[in-house]
Amino acid sequence: MTSLAALLTAAYLLGSIPFAIVSSRLFGIEDPRRYGSGNPGATNVLRSGNKAAAATTLLGDCLKGWLAVWLAHTLGFTPLEAALAGLAAFLGHVYSVFLRFNGGKGVATALGVLGGVHVALALAALGVWMLVAVLTRYSSAAALAAAIASPLAAYYLFGPQAVVAVMAAMSAVLIWRHHGNIRRLLAGTEGRIGAKKG
Repeated sequence: MTSLAALLTAAYLLGSIPFAIVSSRLFGIEDPRRYGSGNPGATNVLRSGNKAAAATTLLGDCLKGWLAVWLAHTLGFTPLEAALAGLAAFLGHVYSVFLRFNGGKGVATALGVLGGVHVALALAALGVWMLVAVLTRYSSAAALAAAIASPLAAYYLFGPQAVVAVMAAMSAVLIWRHHGNIRRLLAGTEGRIGAKKG
């Protein structure tokens, strides 16, 4: 139990690293919390016009989710405990201790977690995201669709196991974090992918 608590704490701290802020400083651009949606994530960093900073943010946020699960597996934790480590990293991103518990939406980190649990989960979520993103050009709509699809894909792969419940919990938090986006989508005021900061 002590070792699991240590794992989850370490995973949370790893997930709390705000790569949107780190990459923005690295590339000398404005803090993403000050423009666009105000969200410290790759989509909003892209609104700065700096594709390299956005790509660095996306990669960092995705890798920290994957790394949490991979480390748990490597250290001999069970698949369920590894999934919980991924959830902890995801929650670290969403409620970052380094940003006064106000982080990003968690899409890229969730994708990394899914990839750590099973590569097919990440591919399924990414496929749904890309399809909806291409059709609508709304990153938030794509994220919501992927969040809904992920637990279904997990159930298809694993059946009625606790790992599926962990994936569903992550999706539920991700959907909740998009409540503002949902309102804007319904009102027709949501920003599209590639829109400049404003």
